[in-house]
Amino acid sequence: MGTTLSARRVGALARAWTGPLLLLTLAVLVAGCFPSSQQPGGSAVPTPSGSPQAALTPASPGADPVSLLAFLFTPIFQAMFILLVAVYHVLHQAGVPGAIGFAIIALTLAVRAVLIPLFRKQLVSQRRMQMLQPEMGEIRRRYKGDGMKIRLAQQELMKERGVNPVSGCLPVLLQLPLLFIIYSVIQNGVTNYNPTAMLQIGGVQVVPLQCPTTPPAPGVVDPCIDTTVPWLFGLDVSHPETTLVILGFGLSLLAVVSALLQLVQSRMMLAPPDPTNDDPNVRVQRQMMLFLPLISVLYGGILPAGLFIYWIVATLFSIIQQYLIVGWGGMFPFLGWTPGFARDHTPRFPVAMPPPPDPSRRPAPTVAPAVVPKRATSADKTIRPRERGRQGRRGRRR
Repeated sequence: MGTTLSARRVGALARAWTGPLLLLTLAVLVAGCFPSSQQPGGSAVPTPSGSPQAALTPASPGADPVSLLAFLFTPIFQAMFILLVAVYHVLHQAGVPGAIGFAIIALTLAVRAVLIPLFRKQLVSQRRMQMLQPEMGEIRRRYKGDGMKIRLAQQELMKERGVNPVSGCLPVLLQLPLLFIIYSVIQNGVTNYNPTAMLQIGGVQVVPLQCPTTPPAPGVVDPCIDTTVPWLFGLDVSHPETTLVILGFGLSLLAVVSALLQLVQSRMMLAPPDPTNDDPNVRVQRQMMLFLPLISVLYGGILPAGLFIYWIVATLFSIIQQYLIVGWGGMFPFLGWTPGFARDHTPRFPVAMPPPPDPSRRPAPTVAPAVVPKRATSADKTIRPRERGRQGRRGRRR
């Protein structure tokens, strides 16, 4: 039993670390996976080397997978970048300080508003899965030791109740590509000296952004967009934000705020604690929910600060959406404390579990025909019936 529990925890840890490590690796490499210059050797990333920075242009399809991926994601990149620059241009012309910060917030709200139906389906699916856990546990107790029967019975139960666990995974898979695109919009588009080619649709520039046509001096990065946000203490959204350096590691205040909000979101998504539930997977899941948000603190010294503005706003949006659909979930008790407003709280749009189907309308179970063992069948064919005929003279006994 101890070996099985240890293997489960190792498997849970491996699955939990796969996403963050993949995000950290791809975030470093994603700069080369999105729109770049068509000039030989050009790049949309600010170049601190001796080569001059190239203007940002749409990617062209190539034979290698990176160029093809960049070409496929260019329309999404362009749509987000146009919206970002449009909001920035309007606010900048109006004299609003830190227009790029408000533009990132507006882009985040627009993206999450479009994805409301998809994330709502995810929340409903996860909540229904939580509501089915008592019946799932009963199935595990009934067919204890027979994994095949447990899986088949659980699949049949979810099918009867209209619960699709796959729909709860799609928004999670969608968040990584969105995060990479937002990263590229901030890191490549916002910092470029002339991104006007990405603001054109059918050869017409939809946002009248005036940018210099000549590149800056080699080794100099001079963005066309003002990347500073005075109301965030002069934050530069195109560079990592470092509030405190500990043992050579940069600690970002925005990353800490983002991690705390992710912790709240994760606990709200959990089911309320049940003292009678002794499932070890549930305990491991709760421990991971406390640990995983802290990993994002490591990204603070690597990723641009504008990405954490997006992350914070998107997490706040998710918290509000979860509060309306699933309520506080497993947020309380927190360190043994449950506030009065969380006791017996009913969500604004509660999730209802579909009733079980009428037993009379269920199809009759098909009975498999009896299968005669092959060995018995072959043995019957080899037995020769005894004949009671006339015996030979030699074998007759007198």
